[in-house]
Amino acid sequence: MIKWDEFDKIHVVRKIKEVLGSWFAVDILLVSDDGFIRNFQRGEKRQWSNPLLAHLAPKDAGFDHLCQVVEKASSTLMRSDRRFHEFDYLPGIQGIAFPIVDEGEFLGSVMAIGYKTEDGKVSKPFVSALAGLGLESPESEKVWAQIKHLPKSEQQYFRELSDLVAQEIVTLHKEISTRENRIQELNNQLGGRYKYESMIGKSKPMQDLYSLLDKVQGTESTVLIQGENGTGKELIAKAIHFNSPRKDGAFVPINCAAFNDNLLESELFGHVKGSFTGAVRDRKGYFEIANGGTLFMDEIGDISQAMQVKLLRVLQDGSFTPVGGSEQKKTKVRIVAATNRNLKKMVEDGSFRQDLFFRLNVIGIQVPSLKDRKEDLLLLADHFLAKSSKEKGIEPRELSKASIEKMLDYHWPGNIRELENEMERVTVLSGTETKVHPDLLSPRIRETEAKPKVQGSRLTGKLKDALEGLERDMIREGLRRTGWNKSKLAKELGISRAGLIMKVEKYGLDKRHNRTDGGATGTDD
Repeated sequence: MIKWDEFDKIHVVRKIKEVLGSWFAVDILLVSDDGFIRNFQRGEKRQWSNPLLAHLAPKDAGFDHLCQVVEKASSTLMRSDRRFHEFDYLPGIQGIAFPIVDEGEFLGSVMAIGYKTEDGKVSKPFVSALAGLGLESPESEKVWAQIKHLPKSEQQYFRELSDLVAQEIVTLHKEISTRENRIQELNNQLGGRYKYESMIGKSKPMQDLYSLLDKVQGTESTVLIQGENGTGKELIAKAIHFNSPRKDGAFVPINCAAFNDNLLESELFGHVKGSFTGAVRDRKGYFEIANGGTLFMDEIGDISQAMQVKLLRVLQDGSFTPVGGSEQKKTKVRIVAATNRNLKKMVEDGSFRQDLFFRLNVIGIQVPSLKDRKEDLLLLADHFLAKSSKEKGIEPRELSKASIEKMLDYHWPGNIRELENEMERVTVLSGTETKVHPDLLSPRIRETEAKPKVQGSRLTGKLKDALEGLERDMIREGLRRTGWNKSKLAKELGISRAGLIMKVEKYGLDKRHNRTDGGATGTDD
């Protein structure tokens, strides 16, 4: 929406209006696309430059006549593709209108009103018209004499000055729109500022990821994020951007797999008017829009080799050419790319350019899948249950022990996205119940067969030996998983800490004797 009240504050616009009023004795009206005058209202007191408007505009009849003329001129200009439109205000008195157009959209017009087309004595039609608007003959003749005649020698200069007002308004409108869009974008992102705490996970793979992000945040290097679908690659990209020196610039995401080659080229590099069917105006591409910020290119592994060549050029020197254009443009944008495909293998089989891979993989980030960070499953589930409950305005839901076991047995091929959808589903289906039981889970999760907690458990031989073997394996696995935190493991196993220590000594599982067995370092709490 155009902000008409802002334009009279522009220094250039005010000065041009003063010059036009002083030299040509005309007044400038700002008119919206619906034909309404936006810088003057009925009954409003103002200083008029034009003697005719000064007499007529404050009167109801004069104001109504002015509105009718302006609305008709605006309608004619909107339907026309001319640079300006001259119209009759009264017999022998003219106005001129210039369109305010932004990216092909007609927003309104600037009108300069109140100059003579011919010099000479007052005409009868003029006097008659003013009489109908409440101005008597002697006064009409006096006003006629005060109106400025615009000779042909001055018309071009007059038009250029008047048109300059429209151009300045378009410039300011673009600046205001850009600023408001940026503010809106930042407001939308304010709730989760994409700090690392927006990522949920305390597992070892996530701690390693946080550590790597800490090292990346002060740089502007290109980053390649690889991981399965649903692992949160865009969230990581946003965290990189908003913790970088470019955080005040734009974060522009694009899914490369969503476009064919021709459309993707237009989306990335922009196009010029007439470059293809439907290109009705020049359009900026994402590389230009993201200048000074970050361009997140998701599904980068799905672009064709022809597009890989064009992308490589931008990464090398920041230069690109819009589709159908001849003028080369430059951009300073940080690339964060992501894919669920194995780019290294694609390089080996020739489907992805090696030089582009090296350009993208300056800093490589491998996002762990949910099956590799099962320790985070309950944290994530609780978070999504609380989020879904809050959105629906109900009491938070809680997973039953049986539901937790089913979820831990499931392999989660859809990763975090699948988990979030499942938690929203059970929130809806739970009705008034706050406890989520297994019967509410999706069949694929509910019907998952439990896997042996310890692989290779003995199924033959003496029961005592089998039980001791299972106990030893469970304790060894638990110690590794908890980082040798005996207090935590004892609580999980349902035995006392002293009892656990005795069994650790019995089976020779002390971490000092198990370095070669993959024992993790950690607290011996």
